[in-house]
Amino acid sequence: MDAPLLRSRRFLPLFVTQFLGALNDNLFKNALVVLALFQAGAQGPVLVAAAGGVFILPYVLFASIAGELADRYDKARLIRLMKWWECALMVTAAVGFLSGEIGFLMVVLFGLGMQATFFSPLKYGILPDHLGTHEIVAGNGYIEAGTYVGILAGTIAGAALIRDAEGPMVVSVAGLAVALAGVLAARAIPPAPPLGARVAIGWNLPRETVRIVAHARHDRVIWHAVLGISWFWMVGLVLLTQFPVVAKDVLGGDAALVTLLLTGFTAGVGVGSVLCPILLRGEVSARHVAWATLGISLFTWDFAASCEAAGAAGVTSIRAVLASLAGWRMLGDLFALAFCGGVFSVPLYAIVQARAAPDERARMIAANNVLNAGFMVAGSAVAGALAVWGMGAPAILRLLAGLNVPVAVAFAVGRWRSHRS
Repeated sequence: MDAPLLRSRRFLPLFVTQFLGALNDNLFKNALVVLALFQAGAQGPVLVAAAGGVFILPYVLFASIAGELADRYDKARLIRLMKWWECALMVTAAVGFLSGEIGFLMVVLFGLGMQATFFSPLKYGILPDHLGTHEIVAGNGYIEAGTYVGILAGTIAGAALIRDAEGPMVVSVAGLAVALAGVLAARAIPPAPPLGARVAIGWNLPRETVRIVAHARHDRVIWHAVLGISWFWMVGLVLLTQFPVVAKDVLGGDAALVTLLLTGFTAGVGVGSVLCPILLRGEVSARHVAWATLGISLFTWDFAASCEAAGAAGVTSIRAVLASLAGWRMLGDLFALAFCGGVFSVPLYAIVQARAAPDERARMIAANNVLNAGFMVAGSAVAGALAVWGMGAPAILRLLAGLNVPVAVAFAVGRWRSHRS
């Protein structure tokens, strides 16, 4: 490569742009969640549960047209338009925060979900336009790591800032400042004009959604990669939803423990994502995916056991976690399963990008987003139903670990190793 990716104009502006986007999405979303819990009374938990669905729904509704637009026009120019859209949404969000209108803020959250839907095929589709084949895995690793760090930072900042007396104003200013910083970063992204014939835009969204998903199925390698990525996001979402339950019901702790668990998970995904290119030596290959999947199962199972052991040992605070063997075992399991998640997901994104034809790459990413959303909704619905039926977080985690084993077997038996398979 000409220069390390994080110092290259071919990559750094995109990395900063997407990091700030993830930060802002979660800053807003978690400020909204806290506001709903404190102001909406008995309806608060319902609104919190609905917020996740409101943000994910646009991925199902608009993924097809998002992919088509990304393949038809200059991706860098569209990214800049997306960031201006984000600025407009943050101005609108300020009105909602300062008026305290939760319903209005839910509409803004839907708008952010739409913006993220259109941004996703752009950020993943543009990577092969600017990076060599030997750099794609590294680029995806940094993107994945940056996304999770942005999610963690936004989650912590949104919940913390909104609680202050001037919280609504502070969150409004912070959201607009982050959006404007994203605009500045996006201005430095090099052009990425469309490759190939002019793509037609299909305005019948249900039909186009079915069509792009069906088209992705024509290539066995892409389809397996898409299914693997979707499974990863489902597993990750279920894990994240169990952290508050583990902290409160298993450990008997508070929100600080949730933050610690989120930090451990984010660190694991980040390190796994960044080290994945080293493990693969720059090759676009799925040769480590099977063992990474098995690692997710093993460490998720032991994480459930270590949480129970930590709870029985009276580990109820961050200080207690860091001062006990049971606490370090719990954090070690969490870091290891997340590390395996990074090693699992990064090469699959690279395979989709490298395998897809250049003039339809964004549409393959859009098909992936549709499947991601479907898997996440299904996983959260099943986990929620199991919780209602009385299944605790450790049991749900063990069930998740068990269901993950056949996925590891499928990747091992499939024996597809690279985008050339």
